[in-house]
Amino acid sequence: MLNHIIDFFENLTTLHKLIWIIGCLSVFWIAEGIYPLVNFSYKKWNHSRVNLILLGTTMLINVLFGIATVGIFQWTASQQFGVFYWIDFPIWLELLLAVMALDLIAQYFVHFLLHKVSFMWRFHMVHHSDTAVDVTTGTRHHPGDFIMRETFALFAIVIFGMPVAFYLIYRILTIFFTYFSHANLKLPTNVDKFISYIFISPNVHKFHHHFERPWTDTNYGNIFSFWDRVFGTFVYDDPKKIYYGLDVTDGAKADDLRYQLGVPFDTSIKTDY
Repeated sequence: MLNHIIDFFENLTTLHKLIWIIGCLSVFWIAEGIYPLVNFSYKKWNHSRVNLILLGTTMLINVLFGIATVGIFQWTASQQFGVFYWIDFPIWLELLLAVMALDLIAQYFVHFLLHKVSFMWRFHMVHHSDTAVDVTTGTRHHPGDFIMRETFALFAIVIFGMPVAFYLIYRILTIFFTYFSHANLKLPTNVDKFISYIFISPNVHKFHHHFERPWTDTNYGNIFSFWDRVFGTFVYDDPKKIYYGLDVTDGAKADDLRYQLGVPFDTSIKTDY
C-alpha cells in the first residue's frame, strides 16, 4: 500500500498540486465562513487580493526551485549521499523521518531564524503584517521570505538523501496544515487542544500572529507542535486576547501590495532585531 502511495507521488504533476492548493483553500474558506473564530468587518475578496497575488509569486518560485530540486535529487542518487543511503531504515520509517526532518529544518528552524535574524525578519514582517488573519494569510509570503524557506528545504533534502516522493508528500502535508492553521476557524476548545498535542492547530498558530512579543516569537511549527514543546517556544492561551498585525508596520496598509513588497527595504520601519 505504501509503495503505491510513493509511486503516485513520484509522478505528481503541477496540475495535481494546483488542484490540491485550490481545494484546501476552498474548503477552509467555506469552513471559516461558517464557524469563524473572529468576526472580521472586512471585504474578504479585497483582503484576499494581496495574499493571492503573493501566492502567485510563491508558485513561480516553486517552479524555479523545482528545477533545482530535480538536479539535487539526481546528485544525491548518483553519489549515494545522505542519511537514507548510509543507514537502511524501513521505508515507512524513512518517510516519517523525512517529513519530520523537513518540518524541523525547512519550517521550524528557518522560521525561528526569520524572527531572530534582522534582515530575514524584515522580509518575514510581510506575513505578520496581516491584520485579518484567515486562510489566505497562509499564502502571504514576500518572495524573499519564501526563497529563504525553500533554500532550507534543499539543505534537508541533501542531508537525508531523500527521494522526490518523500519531499512531495511533505509539500502536500505542508499545504494542508498551512491553510488549516491560518484559517479563521473556531474549533471546540477541547478539540483544538487535543490536536495541538501533536499538530499545529488553528488556535496555536494564531498566538504566533499576535502583534507583539512574547507571543509573536512562539509556535514556529507548521505541521508538528512538538518541536515548539521540545525547544520551549510553545504557548497556548485564550485566543480572545490575540490582536493581529505588527506594532511597527502601518495596519491601514495591510492590503496595499506596493507597501507590503517594500516593507523589507523601508528604513522608516524600525525593528529591534
